[in-house]
Amino acid sequence: MRLKFAAALFVFLLIVIQPCFIWADNPPAAIDFSAAARLAIAASDELRSESRRLELMEGAWSWGLRAYLPRLSINASEDDRVSEISSDSFLKNYSINVDQLLWDGGRISASRKLERADLDIAAQNLERMAREIAEAAVSVYRDVVYYRMVLEIRGNAYKYLLEQRRILQLELDLGMVLPIDLAAAEITIAEAGIELRSISIDLGEAEQRLAESLGFQMLPLLSESVDIYRSTSLPDPAKARIAAESGNPGLIAAKNMINRRLIEARYASLSWIPTVRLLGSFGLSGRQYPLTKYNWSIGISIDFSSPWFAGNLNGSAGREGVYDRNARMQSAMSPLPDPASSFSAGAAALNLNQEEINYANAFRLTGRMAEQALEKCLLLDQKRALAVEAMELEVERYRLAELRLELGRLTRVDLMDAMLSCAEKEIGAVRAAVSLLEAERELERFLDLAPGELAVFAGQGQ
Repeated sequence: MRLKFAAALFVFLLIVIQPCFIWADNPPAAIDFSAAARLAIAASDELRSESRRLELMEGAWSWGLRAYLPRLSINASEDDRVSEISSDSFLKNYSINVDQLLWDGGRISASRKLERADLDIAAQNLERMAREIAEAAVSVYRDVVYYRMVLEIRGNAYKYLLEQRRILQLELDLGMVLPIDLAAAEITIAEAGIELRSISIDLGEAEQRLAESLGFQMLPLLSESVDIYRSTSLPDPAKARIAAESGNPGLIAAKNMINRRLIEARYASLSWIPTVRLLGSFGLSGRQYPLTKYNWSIGISIDFSSPWFAGNLNGSAGREGVYDRNARMQSAMSPLPDPASSFSAGAAALNLNQEEINYANAFRLTGRMAEQALEKCLLLDQKRALAVEAMELEVERYRLAELRLELGRLTRVDLMDAMLSCAEKEIGAVRAAVSLLEAERELERFLDLAPGELAVFAGQGQ
């Protein structure tokens, strides 16, 4: 399971980031939502730093296997003493000590599992950070597309107003209209120019943010657009519910937290189990080289610790030279070393129970939220269709206004207002289409889908 997770993370980083480093040197001709998401991930210094930190943590965890291997220590000492009233002393000692863990009741294994669970959570947090960076880039991408369409609509309307103002000036020269009509037209044109300039500023800021998030000096071409006539394609509610309950990132994070709490509870329950170690040593000593005296010993060390008592029991046997043998026994005990830690196992079990409750609540909410997201997409699709109908109706009103102008029943200033109203309705249709895109992307995130995969997912199995 862990190997599969690590392999999946490696493949994810390889597939997502490697092509983006190539694009950084050779920007693509045009990018869509998915390409923008990948480029934003590759350009993030924070994400790169966190990825490197996770890699270092993985390396440190791998070296934790050292706890199962023998511990070797080498000691060397020389003790020279010159005395005026007794014989001189020249002692040299060299020894090698080995300490091997025999049994600890699984505490080291539980500790490594707990560290592994923390690494899994850190890896998931890294993926969540990557998703947030990608979503921010996609959101700015949508803003750029929206502002460009609004700028085009307002720009066309502004050109139309200037043309109508030119005609109005000619009519004023011929005495067909009053100066107040031209003044009203000038005010309308000025207001439209302010709106045009405001949208232009918003577009420039959005394009700059998008270029920076993608890691480019200049923004490349954008292949995505907003189609106000596009209807949404949604999956079956039951299918969406199943997908959300099986692949929702929030539920996966909750499962990982339950796994960590479970390991933590098991680790807390092992604190009283004694640790058994095998100790061995071999040494050489003497007054001069070559050293002629030797000694060796082998023994068992038992350490135990609990909230109520702690201590150790050591026993060893060995030889000193050819004729001498030795045996040692040592024990120590400390009563009530840490009574408060007796509540650790209960606290760990309580934390596990709380995480399980949180997961159960999140699981119940996930299916309902998926269905609500589908309903939201349907409602916004209906709103888009109504906005398009309102726009088409406003176009018909504008055509009627042109006829009334020819019949002399409407002023040219009123026709200019009708054109502005028509432009506003078109902008409203664009805004409704963008809101639908945002809702669809929210549903895609909930189902753990990449940008633009909702239609493909909806069509599967049909």
